[in-house]
Amino acid sequence: MLDLKFIRENGALIQENCTKRGYPVDVAALIKLDSECRRISQEAETLRAERNSLSKQCGTDPAARERVKAIKQEIGALENNVGKLQQKINSIISFMPNLLSPDVPNGDNDTDNLEIRKVGEIRKFDFNIRDHQELGELLDILDIARGAKVAQTGFYYWKGKGAILAQSLFFWVQRFLVERGFTPFMTPCVAKERTLFGTGYLPFFEDQTYNLRGEDLALIGTSEQTLVGYHADDVLEGEKLPLCYTAFTPCFRTESGSYGRASRGIFRVHQFHKVEQIVFCRPEDSVKYHEMCLRNEEDILQQLGLAYHVVNVCVGDLGAPGYKKYDIEAWFPCFNGYREVTSNTNLLDFQARRLNIKFKEGARRELVHTISATAATDRMLIAIMENYQQQDGSIVVPEVLRPLTGFDVIEAPKA
Repeated sequence: MLDLKFIRENGALIQENCTKRGYPVDVAALIKLDSECRRISQEAETLRAERNSLSKQCGTDPAARERVKAIKQEIGALENNVGKLQQKINSIISFMPNLLSPDVPNGDNDTDNLEIRKVGEIRKFDFNIRDHQELGELLDILDIARGAKVAQTGFYYWKGKGAILAQSLFFWVQRFLVERGFTPFMTPCVAKERTLFGTGYLPFFEDQTYNLRGEDLALIGTSEQTLVGYHADDVLEGEKLPLCYTAFTPCFRTESGSYGRASRGIFRVHQFHKVEQIVFCRPEDSVKYHEMCLRNEEDILQQLGLAYHVVNVCVGDLGAPGYKKYDIEAWFPCFNGYREVTSNTNLLDFQARRLNIKFKEGARRELVHTISATAATDRMLIAIMENYQQQDGSIVVPEVLRPLTGFDVIEAPKA
């Protein structure tokens, strides 16, 4: 959420930003509402001063008593108008996107993202390769059909050595982040509407949310929601910043409108698993920690031996709460291209303003900045499956995961 005072003083800039990001907000109308709200509030404040002055005379002056009664009614009517205006103002602001970093590239969708660098050697195969779904069925480590039978399409089972590989990857990534100073969490898998609003998932991604009927709760789409919400209304100690948190959770998204876009297998699903990086920091440090989270993501992929490229996400592919976003896309042989495996967003104080998260340091008292970055999801697992496959359909386990899996290769079960 943007600061109303900043909007008031930079109306043309905010209007340009909203238009560029595709949000039809009438900033001039908002500023007019704000002006009217402040005028009425000042009128009410003047009446309060008059009431306070007259209250000293009420004991001896009947006219003063009558005037105080009238003032009370007038103030009530004005406060009611102020409340309605503030509700309209807040509703408009809640749909306003964050500002954009000057170096965010123009573009309409992910095909317009700007490549920053390529890393790693793309493996060449001298045999007919299988995609992760075919490999999973051959090796009996991934069951999509029974996921659909038990739940619906978009849900799946990791099983046997596939489940061990998945658990090993997610544990290894968490341990990697802990060694880099992150505090590990196990969080709730549901969150209140205020938490979803505060992190920017409402109203911008409402159609992606699984709500629980009859409850002020929804299944989380990412532990970003519960980790950032953890500090709602808190005043953090400046000398303890940055606070770096990580959590592994299942994540639930409806993926409304996403199917039909190269979604064979489990690349685009309703439930997946993710290790997240969250950073709370001083405003002047958010660019630095945005880059730090990107280094973590790259180091993870490099240690897993996966080829990838980093892209600066364009305007049309950048969610409304984001100021700047990097995606890392790993090479998927069966897609014959790069596909997203991590995303990393600097949100400035957008979430902190909505959730009232501040820090204090001496006389300084300000909103924190937040960084939200993926560390690993199931997509890394399927990248491993496709890139490490052998001619017979077996999968070699990346060396860094072998101490956790207890095996070097996943082979087809014997008949």
